[in-house]
Amino acid sequence: TIAVLAAIVTLAWPNASGQISSIIIAGIVGLMIFPEQAASSISRMRFPVGEKTGIAAWVIFFLLLLGLPILRQLQAGHALEVFDSFFRVGSLVFGGGHVVLPLLQEEVVGPGWITNEQFVAGYGATQAVPGPLFTFSAYLGAVMGPEPNGWTGALLALSAIFLPSFLLVAGALPFWDRLRSMPIFHSALKGINAAVVGLLLAALYHPVWTSAIHSVADFGLGLAALGLLMFWKWPPWLVVVLTALGGEITTRL
Repeated sequence: TIAVLAAIVTLAWPNASGQISSIIIAGIVGLMIFPEQAASSISRMRFPVGEKTGIAAWVIFFLLLLGLPILRQLQAGHALEVFDSFFRVGSLVFGGGHVVLPLLQEEVVGPGWITNEQFVAGYGATQAVPGPLFTFSAYLGAVMGPEPNGWTGALLALSAIFLPSFLLVAGALPFWDRLRSMPIFHSALKGINAAVVGLLLAALYHPVWTSAIHSVADFGLGLAALGLLMFWKWPPWLVVVLTALGGEITTRL
C-alpha cells in the first residue's frame, strides 16, 4: 500500500518535491504502523571517520545544496548550471538508481540541453554496462549541446552527481552505530523502503514507458527483452543490442 501511494504521489508531482514528500510521509507512516522493536545485539563497527569530519561533511553538503542555486542566479555560466543540476539530483535521490531518471530528465531535457530521444537512448545503453546508473550522467554531460560537453562535460557531470554520496556517507558514518541501535529508526526505515519500491514503479512508467513504448511493436520488443533477461538469462548488453536492431527493423517496416 505504501509503495502504491508513493508511486501515485511521485507521478502526480514528477519533480524532486514529489519524491521527497513520498519518502517523508512513508517514514512517518512507518513510525505509526510498524511496532518499535528493540534492536538485537549489534556488533560495533569501526570507521576511520571522526565526528568532526562527519559534521564538516554535512556542512559542506548543505552549503553546496543551498548555495549553488543562489550562485547560479548571480553568476551566469553553463558549467555552473551543470554542476548545480547534477549535484542537486545526486543529493535528492533515495533508493535504487532508477529513481534518478525523472529528476535527470527534468534537469537536462527540460532546458533543452539534450533531446528526449538522446536521453532514452543513453538510458538504454547504460543498462548494457556494469556499474551504478549514476554513470549515465557521464553520457549526458558528453552529449549536451551547450559547452562544456565531450570529455569535460562528462567528468563535470559525473563528479557532481557522485559528490553528494561521498559527503553524505562521510557525514553519516561516525553516527551510524548510534542510529541503527534506535528502534524508531528501524520503524521509519521500513516505511521508507516500501516508498522506494513505489518510486521505482513510477520511474518505470515515466520516463521509461512513456518515452519508449509508442506502439504494439514497441511493447512486443520490450516483452521479448524481458523474457530474454528473466527466463533465458541473456547478458544485458546483448539484449540491448538485439532490441536496438529490432527497433530499427520495425521502424523501417
